[in-house]
Amino acid sequence: MDQPNGVTAMLSLSKGRYGARLAATPQDLHAAQALRWRSFIGQRQGATATGPADPASASDAALDADDFDAICRHILVEELATGRLVCCFRMLPLKDGSEIGRSYAAQYYELSALRAFQGRMVEMGRFCIDPDCRDPDILRVAWAAMTRFVDDEGVEMLFGCSSFMGTDWEGYADAFAVLAERHLAPKRWLPRVKAPQVVRYARALIGRKGDPKRAMLHMPPLLRTYLLMGGWVSDHAVIDRELNTLHVFTGLEIRAIPPARARALRLVAG
Repeated sequence: MDQPNGVTAMLSLSKGRYGARLAATPQDLHAAQALRWRSFIGQRQGATATGPADPASASDAALDADDFDAICRHILVEELATGRLVCCFRMLPLKDGSEIGRSYAAQYYELSALRAFQGRMVEMGRFCIDPDCRDPDILRVAWAAMTRFVDDEGVEMLFGCSSFMGTDWEGYADAFAVLAERHLAPKRWLPRVKAPQVVRYARALIGRKGDPKRAMLHMPPLLRTYLLMGGWVSDHAVIDRELNTLHVFTGLEIRAIPPARARALRLVAG
């Protein structure tokens, strides 16, 4: 598996029980694809969450893979004592907004407004945590690795798709109401509709006040972290029947992260 030159190619950190590193071999990528399948598809189909002890023995049918894997860098979070893969995600660096059409999100959102963004960007995608793991330190280490990547690459905007499980958006009405009221993208960057099936939740929930506590309970952990750092979302959600999810485009301008939170992330990133 080819790795780019530079500091990021050596990304490696450990905190407590977990360590994060860049995938370095085809076997690493295979393990990430197997974990993604169990997280995104296996649970929906009632498959076992544990999967094979050796990821290399998983069948191709039990992998979540696409053409973007070949052009992304993959970050693995592992339990240090056992080597067990507990979290993974991929990063696609872009030199600036002129390359936004290369992103995974561009398949589902009309992102021409972001072509004007002049700084370096990175798309974070396929983020997942082992369904059997509930330790919040896993998410902290994952964000520490992302922080190291962003700093090393001089990234000015982080973006991706944040997914809600299932396609019944009304079950997440409080969460969407809070997103519509407090967290919509600035007009200059606002993604437009492109996907054939969407929920225009900001329009549907005009004037509705969502319950913040209930909203946070139903908000995906990744999205919750984006929002705490000053992130924003699209005014509509895309219905993904294949993965049985609803997702919103999510963006975060690095300079908008509150200083105290940025210091805390960099402290963990070391």
